[in-house]
Amino acid sequence: MSNLKKGILAVAGVVAVGVVGAFVYAKQGTATRDIGPGTANLTAPDAQLIEKGRYLAVAADCVACHTAPKGQPFAGGLAMATPVGAVYSSNITPDKQNGIGNYSLNDFDRAVRHGIAASGDTLYPAMPYPSYAKISDDDMRALYAYFMKGVPAVAQANKSHDIPWPMSMNWPLAIWRKTWAPAVEPLVLSKYQGEALARGAYLVQSLGHCGACHTPRATTMQELAQDESNPLFLSGGPVIDGWLAVNLRSNPAGGLGRWSEQDIIDTLSKARNAHSAVVGSPMADVVSHSTQDMTPEDLKAIAVYLKSLSPGPEEKARYAASDATAKALKAGQNDTRGAQLYLDNCAACHRTDATSNAKVFPALAGNPSVLSDDPTSLIRLVLAGSSLPSTKGAPSNLGMPGFAWRLSDDEAAQLVTFVRQSWGNQASAADAGQVAKIRKQIDAEAEVAKH
Repeated sequence: MSNLKKGILAVAGVVAVGVVGAFVYAKQGTATRDIGPGTANLTAPDAQLIEKGRYLAVAADCVACHTAPKGQPFAGGLAMATPVGAVYSSNITPDKQNGIGNYSLNDFDRAVRHGIAASGDTLYPAMPYPSYAKISDDDMRALYAYFMKGVPAVAQANKSHDIPWPMSMNWPLAIWRKTWAPAVEPLVLSKYQGEALARGAYLVQSLGHCGACHTPRATTMQELAQDESNPLFLSGGPVIDGWLAVNLRSNPAGGLGRWSEQDIIDTLSKARNAHSAVVGSPMADVVSHSTQDMTPEDLKAIAVYLKSLSPGPEEKARYAASDATAKALKAGQNDTRGAQLYLDNCAACHRTDATSNAKVFPALAGNPSVLSDDPTSLIRLVLAGSSLPSTKGAPSNLGMPGFAWRLSDDEAAQLVTFVRQSWGNQASAADAGQVAKIRKQIDAEAEVAKH
């Protein structure tokens, strides 16, 4: 046998041994701590415990992912896109055939905090168990009581994931979980100074799972930070459903550095504040299904915690308020194509000074979404438009129309660039190629929605 063949066989043997070893490692069970009922009567929980669990489920926004469009609450079936295909949320009602009606407390805990289904399979991290790992034992008991006794059972079968083989194999997920998911350790609140700060840290890091969207991820898809000790935590995440998850740290341009605590509270309760607004379906769903129904005390705590965060990595964008653009527009002295497009399409609502109308239309001057280093959200907003969710505190669901029908790729790029570089905004330009890519995505989404 030639040396080449011997070498190939040797490499193949090493690879085979490695694959078998990885498979065996993945299939090894994960030991978890049985939390037990504590002082709670989980067989016949009282109304107070069930209500506590209901509120915690609101804070965790469980209904947003576990409810399909026009579907029954918590019955699952919502499609979620991943790099390898679509996964569908599961039925988490107490139906014994299709849901979690046969789950023990520890089965429930293993699924929520460890990412392990009762079958032993690892859950896709679309379920934010890396964040839920910090939920306290008492809160887990309350959540279990609510889902077992406070949620109506729905006999809806679970949908199989649309992921082709071999990506559909579960054992690589188990390796991912064992390698990257944080240990299940309830958050130590004593390290935070003050009750509000501690409560805010708990809500943001665990139940609210804010980092699942707003923290950047590695190429292996794990979050790069889990708490405020790392400046990447909440420094801005990937594009989700076409919208960029913004920086929640104190960066002055694309972050919340110029926001007050009240601005954050208003955004979470009303989807708008004095100078900005929620755009895009992911965060609109959070406000609609979760944060608008949280207590004022908890919203205050979240605001206190977010305002305690130092700025994250340095931004390319800057903002220094300036009235030069407004004066030039009013005097007819700005004849660039971007300025003309702004006057024709935007100024009626956002005004020539880009301050818009407080709490009605968001300001464009100094807006973090405008100043983000990545212009994806602003481009999508110009092309497809968006609507504010109707909330108890601000029931009018005001909307912005899309302009894809009347703007070419080059025109949209010039308009977006004008907005990002006027009134003191100092952000990078957009180009026609970026617009074309996002337009194609929007068109594809529209085709899928027809079926």
